[in-house]
Amino acid sequence: MRKDITVVAEQRSTRGKNAARRTRVAGQIPAVVYGSGGESVAVAVSPKEINRILHSKTGHNTIFDVQVQGGEKTPVMIVDWLNEPVKGNLLHIDMLRIDLTKRLHVKVPVHTTGDPVGVKIQGGLLEAVTREIEIECLPDDIPESFTVDVSNLSIGDNLRASGVAIPENMKLFSPPDTVICHVVAIRTSETETAAAEGEAVEPAAAGAKAEPEVIKKGKKEEEGEDKGKKK
Repeated sequence: MRKDITVVAEQRSTRGKNAARRTRVAGQIPAVVYGSGGESVAVAVSPKEINRILHSKTGHNTIFDVQVQGGEKTPVMIVDWLNEPVKGNLLHIDMLRIDLTKRLHVKVPVHTTGDPVGVKIQGGLLEAVTREIEIECLPDDIPESFTVDVSNLSIGDNLRASGVAIPENMKLFSPPDTVICHVVAIRTSETETAAAEGEAVEPAAAGAKAEPEVIKKGKKEEEGEDKGKKK
C-alpha cells in the first residue's frame, strides 16, 4: 500500500564490514536501493524510520519514497532486512524500486473472524496453518490484510486460499488448495482413559485427527497413570 512517507538516504561511497560498522556507530544503518532497471545504490538510512514502517499495519508491503541526497527520489518497498540475533537491532535493509504501473507479487496477512461451530458447539480447536497468501496486483492496490469468516466450520472442515474473497483487480498467486485454517477434534478425557487402560475406542469417540500437542499431552498422562499402578 502506498503511503505518504519520505525517507532521506545518504549515499555511501564505501562498502564492506568496516564501512557498515562505521555507519551503525553514526546512528544509521547500511541499505541498498536497486531494481526497476536502475543501478544498485548503496545508502545509509535511519533505523528508527525503517522500524516505524516495518511495524506499521502494512509492514513490509508499505510503499514509500526514498530521497537519496544528491540523487534520485523513487518509490520503494522493503524486500529484505537483517536483525542482530541477540538484541534484535536492525542491521541492514534492501529496498526495491517500484514501478507503480506494473503489477507485482506480495504476501498479504489473512485474519479470521467468528466462532466456528466446531469449536463452540462440538468442542474442537481452530488451528491456523497459513497466516498469509500471495497475490498479484498493482502497487497502489495492495491491501493491509484479508479477513475471512470461519463461523460455519465444523470439525474436519477447513478454509483454503481459494475461499478468500479477493477483489477483481487482484489475482491469487498462492496455490488455491493452500489451507489457511481448519477445525480439529480434541481428545476427551474419556478417550484418553480408555486408551490408557487398553480398551477399544469407538470411532465416534475418537473423532477426527487430533492436534499434535494434544496427543503428546495424552501420552504424558498415560505414563503418569502407569506409574501410579506400579505403586
